[in-house]
Amino acid sequence: MHADEAQEMMMNPAHALLTPEAMGCADQYAIARGVSGAALMEAAGRAISDAILTRWARRPAAVLCGPGNNGGDGWVAARHLARAGWPVRVFSASDPAALKGDAAGAAQGWTGPVEALEACEPGQFGLIIDALFGAGLSRPLDGEAARLADACAGGAVVVSADVPSGLDGLTARAGGPVFQADLTVTFHRLKPAHVLQPGRAHCGEIVCAGIGIPGGWEGVAEPCAELNHPDSWPVPGLTLEAGAHKHTRGRLLVLSGPSGASGAARLSARAGLIGGAGFVTLACPPGAVAEAASDPLLVIRALGEGDLGAALKASRASAAVLGPGAGLDEALKARVAAALAARIPLVLDADSLTVFADAPESLFSQLHPRCVLTPHAGEFERLFPGLAAGSLNKIEAAREAARLAHAVIVLKGPDTVIAAPGGAVRVNVHASARLATAGTGDVLAGLMGAFLAQGAAPFDAASAAVWLHGDAGRRLGPGANAGEVLARLPGILAVERDRRARARALQRLTGAI
Repeated sequence: MHADEAQEMMMNPAHALLTPEAMGCADQYAIARGVSGAALMEAAGRAISDAILTRWARRPAAVLCGPGNNGGDGWVAARHLARAGWPVRVFSASDPAALKGDAAGAAQGWTGPVEALEACEPGQFGLIIDALFGAGLSRPLDGEAARLADACAGGAVVVSADVPSGLDGLTARAGGPVFQADLTVTFHRLKPAHVLQPGRAHCGEIVCAGIGIPGGWEGVAEPCAELNHPDSWPVPGLTLEAGAHKHTRGRLLVLSGPSGASGAARLSARAGLIGGAGFVTLACPPGAVAEAASDPLLVIRALGEGDLGAALKASRASAAVLGPGAGLDEALKARVAAALAARIPLVLDADSLTVFADAPESLFSQLHPRCVLTPHAGEFERLFPGLAAGSLNKIEAAREAARLAHAVIVLKGPDTVIAAPGGAVRVNVHASARLATAGTGDVLAGLMGAFLAQGAAPFDAASAAVWLHGDAGRRLGPGANAGEVLARLPGILAVERDRRARARALQRLTGAI
């Protein structure tokens, strides 16, 4: 395995995402090591009630209990809320006498009356606990469960156990009615439905509570992905050696579009400088040189037809960004081919992807593992038709795309998924809808290019850029634009530098290093 691939496969268990099936394996692992199913259920139900008690004042509550372990969590939560003085009524989808296993034991711990789901009128309550079905449900809600999902909309506070009922925990999709939660309390680790859209939008606030699963569970419950987090990757250039100079900090080349369309590439180039590249060259078609030259921070190089390879060599580029505003023509295809032939790390964005929509295989055949492709949903569909629209969730679609393309895929969106060709996947939800404005993707591409130019592995460069770009987005106000994202990035990088310095200092004090 290539060194970069080995690094890509390292996953931080603290940020692991588990499928419902893998979560079941983690539960069984705990039980095999002496943690009873009843203890796991007690911890889960207590976590639900604790989350409620710390957020809301006492009010009439209805607990909707399903026929399985998710319902068992509800019985436990009802008991703890009642002990805290809350007026609680329990509505069960089945006769408690018919329950089996740990759910039956949890129901026996409830000493109040039990009513059928049909008797529940959500308008009578200030809070509803949805403990009907967990993350493993893969069919649409029907009957009383469907009625209650619709009846709860826009009314009382809704707290869901594990995932909102009606939501498939694996695909993050709902085939019918689904509870709209204000709070979802899940257990041990997040599931795909908690991070992927549209599932995440149904979850409201998400709390992931420990329930006592002992260490070592990773050996039997392989994570499907990890949540993108600064603990998972290095950021080049946060600290510099005393002897550093511009030529040791990486050289980035950004391909510009024609006259009148160079703005996108200039945003990328500016982001490359902010991200730490020591030298950034903007390679421009001759007609765009004059408008690009207005930026004094960028080195401008004029391009003739098909001479990008020569420009890369002349500028001694250690990485390149191609695509922002580059134009959809055969000249771009030739320039992409020239950059790929140079075998340097590349970010292929926007037009560099769309220009191959008629024959994506011709692009894939030229790619190498040091390439990063950054499609949004529409570009992804053009390159990988039907992959995201099929039965795969976004994690698996991006993973398969990375395998097919032999490159890192950054499938952008509010739930950006970063997938490596070796199979590792990170999901980023650290972002803001305020990034949904023209030019912010160009900034992201340039930031990735800067990290690649400084020697970061492609999977890590993409992950770091997506998170830091998202952090800048979270600090934007109304009416913000791509220029303000650029303006925020130096402060974001400084905060991350200082955070890491404090963490290292704490490790020294505690003897961890």
